[in-house]
Amino acid sequence: MSFLKSPRNLTIIALISILSACGGGGSDPTEASASDIAVGTSLSGPTPFISFLPINGSSIKKIIRYDYTIEPLPGSVSKPVHVSYSPDALIQKKYLTGGADTMTMPIFGLYAGNSNRIKILLRFSDNSVQEIDTAISTPVYVDPSGVYDHVNILKKRTENDKIDFDYFLMKSSTNGPMVVDTDGQIRWVSPLAINAYSSIFSENKFIVGDADSTDIHIIELDGKIANTVLNTTNYQKFHHNIDSGKNALLGEFNTLVGGEDNLESTLAEFTPSGEILNQWDFAAILGNYMSSNGDDPSTFIRPGVDWFHMNASTYDASDDSIIASSRENFVIKIDYHTGNIKWILGDPTKYWYTFPSLRAKALNLNADGLYPIGQHAISMTSDGFMMLFNNGAPSYNQPSDKPTGASRSYSAVSVYSIDTTYMSANNIWNFDYDKSISSRICSSAYQTANRSTIISYATANDGSNARLVGLDPAGNVVFDFEYTNKSTCSSSWNANVIRFEDLKIM
Repeated sequence: MSFLKSPRNLTIIALISILSACGGGGSDPTEASASDIAVGTSLSGPTPFISFLPINGSSIKKIIRYDYTIEPLPGSVSKPVHVSYSPDALIQKKYLTGGADTMTMPIFGLYAGNSNRIKILLRFSDNSVQEIDTAISTPVYVDPSGVYDHVNILKKRTENDKIDFDYFLMKSSTNGPMVVDTDGQIRWVSPLAINAYSSIFSENKFIVGDADSTDIHIIELDGKIANTVLNTTNYQKFHHNIDSGKNALLGEFNTLVGGEDNLESTLAEFTPSGEILNQWDFAAILGNYMSSNGDDPSTFIRPGVDWFHMNASTYDASDDSIIASSRENFVIKIDYHTGNIKWILGDPTKYWYTFPSLRAKALNLNADGLYPIGQHAISMTSDGFMMLFNNGAPSYNQPSDKPTGASRSYSAVSVYSIDTTYMSANNIWNFDYDKSISSRICSSAYQTANRSTIISYATANDGSNARLVGLDPAGNVVFDFEYTNKSTCSSSWNANVIRFEDLKIM
C-alpha cells in the first residue's frame, strides 16, 4: 500500500477503506465488507505527539474494538505503538456516543516532525475486520527546557538485542512525565509542565502528586487533565515517589503532627480521587518500638529534621507487608495492618545500628554482599526478590557526632533474597556497569517479568547528566542514553517501563 504525503497542518487522508474483511461465512457479506466507515480531517492535540481522528459512518454501531498501530521510522528497533480501545472506554471519555454515526479516535505516541503512517483496525460484532491506512503529519517538537530533544546516544539498541520493553517513562521535574522509546525518540510529553517526581502511570493515566501541596493531577494519554486533592488536614505535600500498593497507591508525605513538622517519614495508601485508605507514621512506629524495647528514641527521631528521608516503598503480597526505603538509615519491612517491624536491612556502620532495639531487627548479609546505602526505588521482582537502586552514598542528616556509614565510588543495582527464619539476606545479583557510574541521589532500577531492566542514573557525571540504561535478561547493556540536567535530578529522577507497544484502554 502506498501513502499520500500529508501536509504538516495535521491533515489526515484516508487512503484505503475496507481493505480486508474476515470472519463472515458463505457468500453473505461481512459487516466489515458492508461498512460505510470513512475517516475525516484530524484535529491537532495539545502536543505534537497527540492527534484526534474523526470516524464517520452508520457502521460505527457494530464496532466492538478500535485498534491503531503507528509504523516505526526507518531504522527503528522498538516495536510500534499499538493501542486498543473498547467502545465503552471511548464512551466514558466522551469520544463516542452510543448509537451515533460519528466518533473521534485519540491517536497518541506519534513521532513529532514526521508524516506518521497509521494502520487502523476496526473489529465488528461478527468478528470481521476493516483496515484503514492513513497518514498524520505532525509539527517538530521543541523542548522548552532544551533537554529531551538533544539526547546523546552513547549506545544504540540494535535489532539483535533481546529486551522485554520498548518504551519507558522518565519523571521530569520540569516537563512532567516523558515517554521515550528504546531508539531514543520522544513519543509523548505531558501537556502540563509540572514536577513529576511524585508520579506513577496507573490505569492508563499519569497520577502526579503536587510537590508543594496535597493536590493530585491526573493526566490522560489524550492530554486531558483533571485535578483533585488529598482528603486530609494534617498532610502538607507530596515528596519523592508514588508506588503501587495493596489496594491503591503508596505515597510519601510531609505531615504536621502535634504542631511539629514530620519530614519525609509518613507513608500513606491513597486513591487517585484523594481518599486515604491506610497510613504509616514511621516516627511513631519506630519511636514506640524503641521505647518498648529499652531504647530512648529522642536522639534518633528528631522532629523538624530530615532524619528518615523516605524515598520509595512497595507492597509485598507474600506476607502482606510494606517495605520502605529510608535513605538516611536502612530498608525496613513492616506488617501492613499492625505496623510491627519485621526486619531491617542496612549498613551496620551507620548511627541506627548503635541502638540495641533496632540492631535486634537487623538482617545479616552474606559476606560479599553490598549493603543498601543511600538507596532508592524499592520493588519486588517477579521472582519474589527485593530489588533497589544502590546509590552508594552515606547519610547526610545524622547528628554531627554520629556515624554516617560507608560510601562507595560507584552505584549499583542490587537484588536480595530474604530468609526471615534465619534473619538473613543474600545479595544474589548486582549490576555496577564496571563501577563506572556514580549517582549519589535520586535514581531507580525496575525489572520486567523476564528480568529486563530499565535504570535511571539520575545524577551521573557529578550530577550534570542523567543516564538511561536498558539491560537484557542476562544483564547486558542494550542501550545507553544521556540527557543534560538543568538542575539536580531534573531530567529523570526515576524511570520505569510503559507498554506503548501493547496498550489496552478498555
